[in-house]
Parts: sequence; structure tokens; C-alpha cells
Amino acid sequence: MHPPRFWTRPPSAPGVAARLLAPLSWIWRQVTRRRLAAPPGFRAGIPVICIGNLSIGGAGKTPTVLALIERLAARGLAVHVLSRGHGGRLAGPVRVDLRAHSAADVGDEPLLIAPFVPVWVGRYRAASARAAVADGAQVIVMDDGFQNRALAIDLAIVVVDAVAGFGNGRVIPSGPLREPVADGLARADVVLAIGPARARTAFLETWPEVSALPVIGASLDPLPTGMDWDGLRVLAFAGIGRPEKFFATVKSLGATVIAQRAFDDHAVWSAKILARLEAEALASGAQLVTTEKDAVRLPPSFRPKVLVVPVRLNVADWSPVDAALDRMLPPREG
Repeated sequence: MHPPRFWTRPPSAPGVAARLLAPLSWIWRQVTRRRLAAPPGFRAGIPVICIGNLSIGGAGKTPTVLALIERLAARGLAVHVLSRGHGGRLAGPVRVDLRAHSAADVGDEPLLIAPFVPVWVGRYRAASARAAVADGAQVIVMDDGFQNRALAIDLAIVVVDAVAGFGNGRVIPSGPLREPVADGLARADVVLAIGPARARTAFLETWPEVSALPVIGASLDPLPTGMDWDGLRVLAFAGIGRPEKFFATVKSLGATVIAQRAFDDHAVWSAKILARLEAEALASGAQLVTTEKDAVRLPPSFRPKVLVVPVRLNVADWSPVDAALDRMLPPREG
């Protein structure tokens, strides 16, 4: 599903549709508040760090997870990641095996993270945490789950796309929020705003209450691969939360985007869709290009036909997170 346009309206002018849906949003808000009022569930006995967000859609949680596990691994810690495994069929808990599992089994994000650290997929986070601890985890990073109380959280990092912000500031279905901004910020420890500096400044001006917390600025930048994109004719396609960000990235590399095709987040690449994309690219003399997340969902036979643009998170200043890690983790050796 593509988010409705009124979700992106300014908070001061949410529009008629948002107001008409307000009663349904009130119900959503009350159900969420009741669930979050429950005491935290299972305590893992090791630090649990949650990378979450307040809105639905692609805020940049998975790149944040990758950046954080690199920072934790530098401390000599055994990091394990927990994921719900959106779109995967396995109930878990199961440790992702890149040789045996596909996106249909465990979802796409776990396949992106598993080359770096052990990843546990499961519908029940407490069960996944127990499995990780039994397997030797010293710290758990949870990809999403900020609105889930099944597992006690020691550090909550809320990730925000600075360009999209919190949309019109309203809760589903009136807006893109999973919960009211004030409620979410009250449980957060750090806010990570991803986007250009100008967008981050505008975000903080629109939502000044965010500044009550430590705010870290970051950007998602293409990973240098040695590929010469300048002037390359491409057909870009993506099934992620905000595909327009990917299309802008491809253009920034110098490629000539002859067409861009946006699909729903976690889209299933059927043979019919892929055949259509391939035929369109061939007719236009263009190269197919997609994201890392989309590539792991492609059939192995189709992957050689598609170029991938990897991106990584560049954080301006890790000090607020480092300070929190120093308080909750063993002292660094040396």
C-alpha cells in the first residue's frame, strides 16, 4: 500500500480526510496506549537496544542496525539481532542461515544483516531473545519492536526520516503514526534524524519537542563500489517504504533514469512483474537497478540481470549513543 497523500500534509493543515478518520485514529491510539501501559515482559539479562520508529514506512532502521552493530563489535561484544522477519513464513525463533533461508522464509531485512552478525527471526521476541542468550549473545539489537512490550528494552533509539518527519502528526489511519509523538518520545532515549542537514533543521523546527532528547544527525549515502554510473541509462525499481529516496540516490550517482517503478514495501517479485520490468528495460536500452533490500527478494536466476545500489549510514556524532552504551555495557578493553 502506498501511503495516502494527506498523511504528508503539514500538522497545521491535516486536511478533511484526516479529520473524518479521527474517530478510527482515537480507537487505534487507545488500544496502543493500553498495550504499552503493560509492564515490560521478559528481561534478557543482557542489554537490549531497540531501533524503532513512530511512523510506518521506511525511516532507515536497518541501516541504523548495521551501523550500530559495527560500533558494538568494535567493543569486542558478541552482538545478536532480533527481527520479526516481515513477510517470512517461519514462526521461529530461528537463526538465519544464508545457505538455507530465503526472503520467503525469514523476510528481507534479516538477510541483509545476517552476513555481519547472528540474526534471530521469530514472531515472539521474548522467545528469540532467550535463543540469542543461549547462543552466546552479549548484547541484543532489536530491529523494530518499539511498540512491543514483550521484551524489556534498555536503550531505545527512535529513527526518523527527516524529510518525511512525522507527516501530518496524526495516528493511523488519519496519519502515518503508530502512536502519538509525545507518547513515543516519552519512552525514547535518543532520536536519530536521517536526511540532508537542511531537512534535519526543518524537522526540528516543525517538531521542537524532539529537542528535549539527544538528537543525532545522519545521512544515508551510496557505498562506493567502483561502478561508473555517469550517464548509464537505468530503469530503477524499488519495493521499500519510501522508494523516492532510492530514485533520488540513483540520480545523484549520475545515472540517467529513463523510468522509475515504485512498488509496495516488501513487494513479492512475481515472474509476471519481473518479466514486465525486463521487457521495459530491454526496449529502452536500460539497465535494471534496485536496492539491496529488494535484491535479496529476487529469484537467484534474475539477480545477475540487476545492479544493486548499496547505501550505508553516516552518523555526524555518535557521542549521545556512546555515552548511553558506556553506562550499560562493560568497560572497553585497552
